[in-house]
Amino acid sequence: MKHQIQFILLFIFSANSLLAQTSSNPEKRIDSLFSKYNANTSGVAVGIVQDGKIIFEKGYGSANLEYNIPITPKTVFNVGSVSKQFTTFSIFLLEKQGKISLDDDIRKYIPELPVYEKTITIRHLCSHTSGLKDQWSLLTLAGWRMDDVITSEQVLKLVTKQKELNFAPGSQFKYSNTGFTLLTEIVKRVSGKSFSTFVKENIFDPLGMENSLIYDDNEKIVKNRAYSYGNENGIYSKRNLNSSSVGPTNVYTTVEDLSKWTANFENPKIGDVAFIKHFNERSSLDNGDPAILAVSDGETIYHAKGQFMRNYKGINVYNHTGSDAGFKSYLGRFQDNKLSIILLSNDEDFVAYKAGMNIAEFYLADKFKKREKVTETQQKAEEKPKPTPTANLKQYEGKFENVELSSIFTTKIIDGKLTMTHNRLSDAVLTEVDKDKFTGAITFGVEVNFQRNKKGEITGLSITNFGATNVKFSKIK
Repeated sequence: MKHQIQFILLFIFSANSLLAQTSSNPEKRIDSLFSKYNANTSGVAVGIVQDGKIIFEKGYGSANLEYNIPITPKTVFNVGSVSKQFTTFSIFLLEKQGKISLDDDIRKYIPELPVYEKTITIRHLCSHTSGLKDQWSLLTLAGWRMDDVITSEQVLKLVTKQKELNFAPGSQFKYSNTGFTLLTEIVKRVSGKSFSTFVKENIFDPLGMENSLIYDDNEKIVKNRAYSYGNENGIYSKRNLNSSSVGPTNVYTTVEDLSKWTANFENPKIGDVAFIKHFNERSSLDNGDPAILAVSDGETIYHAKGQFMRNYKGINVYNHTGSDAGFKSYLGRFQDNKLSIILLSNDEDFVAYKAGMNIAEFYLADKFKKREKVTETQQKAEEKPKPTPTANLKQYEGKFENVELSSIFTTKIIDGKLTMTHNRLSDAVLTEVDKDKFTGAITFGVEVNFQRNKKGEITGLSITNFGATNVKFSKIK
């Protein structure tokens, strides 16, 4: 019995000791966080940078499930929207060289764009305040699928046909990938080089980012690259990435290379301290108000040139996530603490921001301030009565065309439900939410509003999704 008690006490002591080591050892906590990944799963590459040097790097899971190739810190990933900071940095380099001004009219460089009532400037493109409808939203409504081959040239051609904006330039903040495609076109036309060449010569090469590239050709061979996967009920399937549209996405890089990128913000090899400070400044609307993404947990999230900035528990952090065709990424710079966190994943379900901030807690818990409880006045929303289903759904049937998108949607009753069809997209069942207003899903969630003339006849409809407001379709039949 005595030996049993000694064994139990020894076991408890060992377990508590191991737990203490794990809780005080950030690296072991990272191992625990990603313990679900193995040779038979997709996974994530992790890099932690302190004072400009990597203090932890590791891969979890497989870069290629067909050949069970492991993820390492040298594995190349598409970083999705983390690409945007490289695009804006390129623009700022051109400004530093005196070749452009952020307040230039974008039509000075891309004259084929429509003349809008108010001028769109380069600054508007950099700060998501241009009012331009999002390219992925437009492509979807034009009948494109996200696995189609999509080039920057095709996006530009589509954008030049858009005569209406979401809002007046400089008056609001609304995330728009379109602006970053146009920024790469400006870089190309001003520098006389392709965007990929400009970034290689002015960013990648000077920083020694040897395994980084701009993926502007969907047939390009990329050594050591990861492939992305989805997982449904334990069964993996590949995600297709055929887009070669650059600017908003399609920087391919590694954890090791991104560590060199983050180090440049502390000890600049490209630019200088004043340049970095200028780049990190918060974006603003034309009236001087800050460009705000959201307010979360009582903390305001500001936009700052291809990245977002917030004061998180008393510490300033610049970060951005990325998501493209099953690839997920997080890049966070806790600049005052000289700490950067890099996460690159080929797991479609990876929640990059949450994982990044969890890891920040591992390293900065003793420096974070305890949040004060945010109290908000809770007002019970007035419940609207549910609309009585329209007896005559047939009145909404018809064909509707948008000439700018070269796209036609048909609405018809299928199995008693009003359904929206397109010759290249999946059918979307529409649910009535108000008079002449319906919701559904055309790749992304949409709101569909039918328009009537003075006689009460339906003459058209407008579609709003996450990045495009009131895209108008005229009834043609």
